[in-house]
Amino acid sequence: MKKHEFYLQRCIQLAKNATGKTYPNPLVGSVIVYNDQIIGEGWHQKAGEAHAEVNAINSVKDKSLLKKSTIYVSLEPCSHFGKTPPCSDLIIAHKIKRVVIGTIDPFAKVQGRGIQKLMSAGCDVIIGVLEKESQQLNKRFFTFHQHQRSYIILKWAQTKDGFLAPETQKDREPVWITNASSKQLVHKWRSEEQSILVGTETAIKDNPKLNTRLWEGESPVRVVLDRSLRIPQDSYLFDNTIKTIVISDLNTEIPSVLKKENIDVEKVDFSLNLAEEICKILYRHELQSVIIEGGKQTLQTFIDANLWDEARVFTGNSFFKTGIKAPTLTGKLIEKQEIATDLLEIYKNKK
Repeated sequence: MKKHEFYLQRCIQLAKNATGKTYPNPLVGSVIVYNDQIIGEGWHQKAGEAHAEVNAINSVKDKSLLKKSTIYVSLEPCSHFGKTPPCSDLIIAHKIKRVVIGTIDPFAKVQGRGIQKLMSAGCDVIIGVLEKESQQLNKRFFTFHQHQRSYIILKWAQTKDGFLAPETQKDREPVWITNASSKQLVHKWRSEEQSILVGTETAIKDNPKLNTRLWEGESPVRVVLDRSLRIPQDSYLFDNTIKTIVISDLNTEIPSVLKKENIDVEKVDFSLNLAEEICKILYRHELQSVIIEGGKQTLQTFIDANLWDEARVFTGNSFFKTGIKAPTLTGKLIEKQEIATDLLEIYKNKK
């Protein structure tokens, strides 16, 4: 691996430490190198706190070395005042003459301005080292700003004979297909994404909490489709512990149970392209990612509209013989792993 790529890979590795904790900001890692030795490194740990470049510079014990060093950063240094000052200004102030950047920031307030500021100050700027990997690191951030929608993850569990659920089940009790390790992994995923969505039937039959009780981390915003507001009012989804968005039909009357501080009701025309309408709502709420954990109909709605980025499919060690069939999906298999008795396959949309 080339020298620049080695240090950029370290930036990406550092940035991943904060997965799920920096929204609405991107994941960013930074490394400072002097005489082929790393003398400082850092990453953006939480929105509102110091950016990666600040933490990396602050970690350098002998600041006099900075003007002879190279700073590596996975994403273009910011050029605007937000909750923190511009990182490009800090780099210039410390007279760091060489800057190696993974990828340009797609955010409209940056988008090349940080690079231009550095170059105007006389910095030697190298752009596009491990560019694809740097963009993949911030797939949610890039999708949100470039395509004006959330990064969409489909997730379901199926039996070995391809069923999502049995023909019948006890009311308001989920039927588990996967093992405890897979269940915990799903809660880890929830802590990494900004929102999670289910359909009406899943909400009624399973009465899900959609939180991160099995993993340390913030629970995602809950989004539920409820066209006619049929979901029981005592459901966990309406317990007001987590922000919840209810998507209903234009003509529904909102009951008092949904008129709470932590619940938003959004009305849409269900006769339109529902997946697109949902994406508009999520974008308006500034949600950069969503896990679709709905049943067959909800999942297939997004698949048929070709509005998904990756699918995470568990196959458990059981058979139902009859029941609700799993969705049909065509994608590129990018990862396959065994989790105890379960098989996890991850697909990317081929588009």
